[in-house]
Amino acid sequence: MDISILLGYLNKEIPASFACSWDNSGLQVGRHGKDVNRVYVALDATEDVVDDAISKNCDFILTHHPLLFKGVKQITSDTATGRKLLKLIANDVAVFSAHTSFDAVPGGMADLAGILLQLEQTRPLEPMNGKEEEPWGIGIVGNLPQPMTLKLFCQKVKDTFALDHINLFAGGHMQQPVRRIAICPGSGRSLTEAAEAAEADIFLTGDIGHHEGLDLVEQGISVIDAGHFGLEKIFIPVMADRISQAFPLLEVFTAAFKAPFEVL
Repeated sequence: MDISILLGYLNKEIPASFACSWDNSGLQVGRHGKDVNRVYVALDATEDVVDDAISKNCDFILTHHPLLFKGVKQITSDTATGRKLLKLIANDVAVFSAHTSFDAVPGGMADLAGILLQLEQTRPLEPMNGKEEEPWGIGIVGNLPQPMTLKLFCQKVKDTFALDHINLFAGGHMQQPVRRIAICPGSGRSLTEAAEAAEADIFLTGDIGHHEGLDLVEQGISVIDAGHFGLEKIFIPVMADRISQAFPLLEVFTAAFKAPFEVL
């Protein structure tokens, strides 16, 4: 299949116009006219991912996080980015990243997290644009069908996203009832005020620092930090399935669910 067909699908389903202005979503590496038969889906284009995709003779890597975020002045084997770019170009492997475009698009990262947690009456946590009947933006806020204790909701998050652990800022109030949930998969540090404005009982996100966590608890909002990887890993099976459904003749491979850290 010509790469233009796959790019057309991705650009239609996850348009770059949904991405934040500071982001770099879209085709990162690749040449027009190349043939694509095998696609590899991952959260990040790590060296392990690049090596595994090449070993499986993949032609195309789809990631959530961009391979290229900042300007590159040199492409040499002295840096991790340089080594990856050299391998990708030498093996004619294209890389496409759907970052904040996938975060914000209807049916994207935030909506998927809300569906998995069975939230109702949802809306974007930080609206960016869109029609009244289909608004879009970063994050999501909505209600559980019925209130539950904070302790039970924490377990629900761990079960839903297959997490071994979470970090909780709650001041010890494990039996308090919760219902209104704000979610920002990935890093939610910039959306703490939006969670307050949404009158959320819980802010579920990642990369929350000590001070942000304490401040939200003092505002009456518990915080579940499930890690940057913990919530966003849903990108891998969802996009692998969507590509397989759209292009049954493509072989689709996925990166292993492997957190980039270890808890000792």
